Amino acid sequence: MVTIVGNVKPEDDYTHPLGPEENFNESVYFNFFDRRQQMGGFLRIGNRANEGYAEVTVIVYQPDGSALFNYKRPQISSNDEWNAGGLKVEVLVPGERLRTTYEGSVVYLKDPREMREPSVAFKENPHKRIRLDLVHEGVGPIYGHVAEPGGAGAQNEFARAHYEQHMRVTGTLQVEDGPVLQITGHGLRDHSWGPRYWQSTPSYRWITGNFGDDLGMVLSIVGDRVGGVFHKGPDTIIPVKQIDLETEYEENTNYHKALRATVTLANGETHRVEGTVRGFIPLRNRRAGKFTHIGEGMTEYLLDGERKGYGLSEYLDQVE
Repeated sequence: MVTIVGNVKPEDDYTHPLGPEENFNESVYFNFFDRRQQMGGFLRIGNRANEGYAEVTVIVYQPDGSALFNYKRPQISSNDEWNAGGLKVEVLVPGERLRTTYEGSVVYLKDPREMREPSVAFKENPHKRIRLDLVHEGVGPIYGHVAEPGGAGAQNEFARAHYEQHMRVTGTLQVEDGPVLQITGHGLRDHSWGPRYWQSTPSYRWITGNFGDDLGMVLSIVGDRVGGVFHKGPDTIIPVKQIDLETEYEENTNYHKALRATVTLANGETHRVEGTVRGFIPLRNRRAGKFTHIGEGMTEYLLDGERKGYGLSEYLDQVE
């Protein structure tokens, strides 16, 4: 039986009734990293049924620094399932086991930084078809919150309900008619629902990592608020109390390439996290004339100078 920290329920893994807000969004996100093959990526689908579309993102970072990527907005008319644009999410065992599949086109980016100009990148780079089939199994507790109607957080315009879980990931990837690659690794999943505008938060740093079945972390800095957790084993979650973060950027850009953090947990433990970005792609979101930069980095971590792990570091900033 899965351990849950917060007021989330296993059945929350399914979709929820569509809210009245125009920008109601219910999204699920899964990242995955195979340290043996030095590859990874993430899949995300966000249902915006009141706006008539889903947001679908697929990225696979390859060992040579290239990436396979797609973003699209397929039409949908309901919030009954996550199944659009070739991406499908199935709940196999609520709270414990889920399956993600994607079959469709991606653009091959030898230099993923070309995505700073998406229309040019999609036009000038080759497209390939891929088949990705992954099973995600929980190795740590579910932790998160669901805001009660009228309660604290009920007016949050980014994620009124939100939870995460560290996962073991297995599956296959096939590019075009090439060999079927076996994927074995770890990752994190995320599920949120409620109104969402990417422009509703000034900035955040979301740093996720797995070091094995027994240990994972999320470091979160949203504006001036610090959060996150360390999970230790299948049942234990220790909240993050303080994060002192330093970031290195590529010259003359806001593309992060390395990070160092001193993390203090609620139980008094202190950990040192060093991260090196092994694959990077700059994404963006535009709405009502506002431009949001979202830098996605496949990151190799060293914890306390001893233990190696992999995950994603996501840096969001509003660009004036």
